[in-house]
Amino acid sequence: MKTILVPTDFSAAADNAARYAMQIAKRMKTGIQLCNAVLVPVEAPGAAQVAWPLEDYTSIKNEVTIDLSYLSEMLELEERDVSNPQSYHPFVTYNSEIGTVKDVIRNRVDEQKMPLVVMGMSGAGGVSRFFLGSNSRDLIDIACFPVLLIPATATFKPVQKIAFATDLSKEDIEVIHALASMARLFNAEILITHCTDEKYEKDVVQHEVDDFLCEVTSKANYDKIYYRHVKSIDVEHGLDWLTEHGQIDMLAMVHRPHHFLAKLLKGSHTQKMARHITIPLMVFPPAYCGTF
Repeated sequence: MKTILVPTDFSAAADNAARYAMQIAKRMKTGIQLCNAVLVPVEAPGAAQVAWPLEDYTSIKNEVTIDLSYLSEMLELEERDVSNPQSYHPFVTYNSEIGTVKDVIRNRVDEQKMPLVVMGMSGAGGVSRFFLGSNSRDLIDIACFPVLLIPATATFKPVQKIAFATDLSKEDIEVIHALASMARLFNAEILITHCTDEKYEKDVVQHEVDDFLCEVTSKANYDKIYYRHVKSIDVEHGLDWLTEHGQIDMLAMVHRPHHFLAKLLKGSHTQKMARHITIPLMVFPPAYCGTF
């Protein structure tokens, strides 16, 4: 059975992401696994070669296990309190390992073939400000699996519309096919969104749009896919406008080297934007072809 992985540092943002993951698991009829990475105490070159006392690791791991057990029980009780007793109730397991956040997550996903990682993000701000945390940047850079980022202020509601931001790359067609498998869980619309600057000439690239949508229709085989072109001064502003005014419940995109998302991950002037986004963000690796 597929299981959703939920990394946690026991913060309010991580707890919020876990609650959101429980609702997705309910619709997938699966469970979630809470995961905590126990870091080496010294963040410095050569730290891995330092021989730390075994009892220190044992003590830390025991404390983490107690916290994970408490959180898992809380999530299950909360879900049952607000659900029909006859409905499906997601199970919650937990695990802790020594290592960096990105390595622990990647190892768990690889070992158990998990289809999705749901991760909390603290703070609110423009699209770029999702990525202020180094753990998120590091994870997305190496991930070969989808990562769903949940803002600290986001509360779960049935997903009715998912916007997928694309530059019309052929690789995105496989990703949209994968996204359709999630949209079906909610009977949600997928709004394919092409954001361009104001110099965009419709008659020059309309054939590219038509060809792209034709291939999407053939591949995805989902009848709730629509298209919208958004003009703005740049892509970042276009996506911020879409999240604020497009009546969407989730934004999805692909992370590629040298793509605008990569610039946001590395940090740029856009991190200084004051615009706000409060909806979950799904980040796919290039040419992802899995399903949910």
